[in-house]
Amino acid sequence: MGNRHTTSSSHQGFDAARDAKKLNKACKGMGTDEAAIIEVLSSRTADQRQQIKKKYKTTYGKELEEVLKSELSGNFEKTALALLDLPSEYSARELQKAMKGIGTDESVLIEILCTRTNKEIKEIKEAYQRLFNSNLESDVKGDTSGDFKKILVSLLQADRDEGENVDKDLASQDAKDLYDAGEGRWGTDELAFNEVLAKRNYKQLRATFQAYQILIGKDIEESIEEETSGDLKKAYLTLVRCARDCPGYFAELLYKSMKGAGTDEETLIRIIVTRAEVDLQAVKEKFKEKYQKSLADTICSDTSGDFRKLLLALLH
Repeated sequence: MGNRHTTSSSHQGFDAARDAKKLNKACKGMGTDEAAIIEVLSSRTADQRQQIKKKYKTTYGKELEEVLKSELSGNFEKTALALLDLPSEYSARELQKAMKGIGTDESVLIEILCTRTNKEIKEIKEAYQRLFNSNLESDVKGDTSGDFKKILVSLLQADRDEGENVDKDLASQDAKDLYDAGEGRWGTDELAFNEVLAKRNYKQLRATFQAYQILIGKDIEESIEEETSGDLKKAYLTLVRCARDCPGYFAELLYKSMKGAGTDEETLIRIIVTRAEVDLQAVKEKFKEKYQKSLADTICSDTSGDFRKLLLALLH
């Protein structure tokens, strides 16, 4: 097993000093060697990129981020800088950006907080505190309200059961509680939803949704569509979809980010970068299955230049 190479980076042996040197050369003199930058950034893991950053700073006395900022621009620059962050730091920055200034971009809060594991939520909270000297939960509380605020706060507790056990009786009870909390009395008892959707393991939730279908005769998503609206609806639906099929949820987000006029590059960058070492291969498969077109081809026809090249390199 020892010498079977699973990633392109292990193939040639990772050497932070060599990569730092390559990046320095790519940014020196007239013109920038974008191909070299793409090659290094896309073929390394997040941890390896951290080592390259450190090495770069000790060798050249400069922050790699600052150098790339001065050399690159547009979405290519945004993606390159996103890759230089740890995933938890990058997610923390995206959350802060979503809450800063006038108005809140709730869809970003939903996309990040409703899809992460306990460990990821804890790491994002720590990174947020470190980067902004501020408490993520307090900031989310200050920026949201009502039942939407409550579900996000529940998720921020990082208290989901992550076991594999399914309790059939609990599934039936939860399904009944969700029905009682929902039908005709929404808003009076969102507690049941927070308790179930934010705390049960994914297998258990799938059993609950099945029990709900049998008990009520309709899909839980349909009930949520009918009975809630706005950001609360989006959050509940995201939690349900993620429990059912997380890669499928991200495939759908990617599809929506590129469908129709104009591309939502922010979402495109965020998903490719944050899922790269989590489930990007599965997301690619789901995308193909759902839309009969590969994710690479879709990105290819929707983006251009070095931005396109970097995204495509990250898909491999």
